[in-house]
Amino acid sequence: MSGISTRAAAAVAVALAAGITLTLSGPASAVSTATTAPLVRGLYQSAYSERNDALWVTVSVGRPPTGTSSLLKVDPDTLQVEATYAPPVTDTTTGAVEAVYGIAVDDEHNTVWTTNTRNNSVAVYSQRTGAHLATLPGVAHAREIVVDERHDTVWASGFGDGTLVAFDSRTFEEKRRVTVEGAGPAGLAVDERTGKVYAADLSNDRIIEVSPGSDTPRFVPAGDGPISVSLSRDGRTAYTADQTAGTVSVVDLRKGVVEKSVATGAGALSVATDGRSGDVVVVNRSAANVTVVDPRKGVVEETVATGANPNHVEVADGSAYVVDKSGAGAAGEDQVTRIRLGH
Repeated sequence: MSGISTRAAAAVAVALAAGITLTLSGPASAVSTATTAPLVRGLYQSAYSERNDALWVTVSVGRPPTGTSSLLKVDPDTLQVEATYAPPVTDTTTGAVEAVYGIAVDDEHNTVWTTNTRNNSVAVYSQRTGAHLATLPGVAHAREIVVDERHDTVWASGFGDGTLVAFDSRTFEEKRRVTVEGAGPAGLAVDERTGKVYAADLSNDRIIEVSPGSDTPRFVPAGDGPISVSLSRDGRTAYTADQTAGTVSVVDLRKGVVEKSVATGAGALSVATDGRSGDVVVVNRSAANVTVVDPRKGVVEETVATGANPNHVEVADGSAYVVDKSGAGAAGEDQVTRIRLGH
């Protein structure tokens, strides 16, 4: 695997801990810059709102009864927290709250959707005020969530029972439920042109494809331990972050085959596609870095060091936002790293 040298990666890690910006060069022509900032302890995922130019971040700490959880509104330029919103309390005796984990934004309706994994539900918040609008139960171990604005649909993955659940983004009513026995759906991606939703099936090394109007899913092979999935700009190719193998797999959805797998790093956990370049960005949790891959050539363009235990990547407007569980902030905070992607 190509990438920056070990010495360079160490230098980047030191610089990030200090909260400064560095320029990183890879073996190809790409050049990226990375900036980091501490937020709070317990970061999980993030989602960018173009409508509000805001990065929304979920926060949860500890096991049930979880008493520390919040929804953060972060300025994507300064990486400073602009607002903090608390989920509703579910048990006044213990102080447990409806802790938030996965996240997606619906700019059409100006809402934020979260998965409440410990509570087997999803929730809806206002982007304008941060107010909690609804809790929608019945999604077993709800893991991730994705919005299809064109079809007014929000999909959630129920890792606990192999279910994909669709909600109406206007009324919040459940409108579809597809269960695949023995499946472990984790990451989600949606093709808004076709309305098809894709789930990384961690339990069976495959992608689950669900089409509009059909409750019979199609199964497409993936890499070893697919936990996250994203799509190419034309929707013909899927990319899976393969946690077990430490790879990103390039999957031809029409042919139903894995075209190639590219080594990225130990514990590949989250993947996103850069809509501008077509490159794929992969978070490698165990390796503590982010890999930028050219999926057409099947080569690593850059490897960028992050804080320990990076957990999720969101790509928007040429930047990748990575939240980690490093506890590397001055007061033990986890961090967000913004990588300005070079092309």
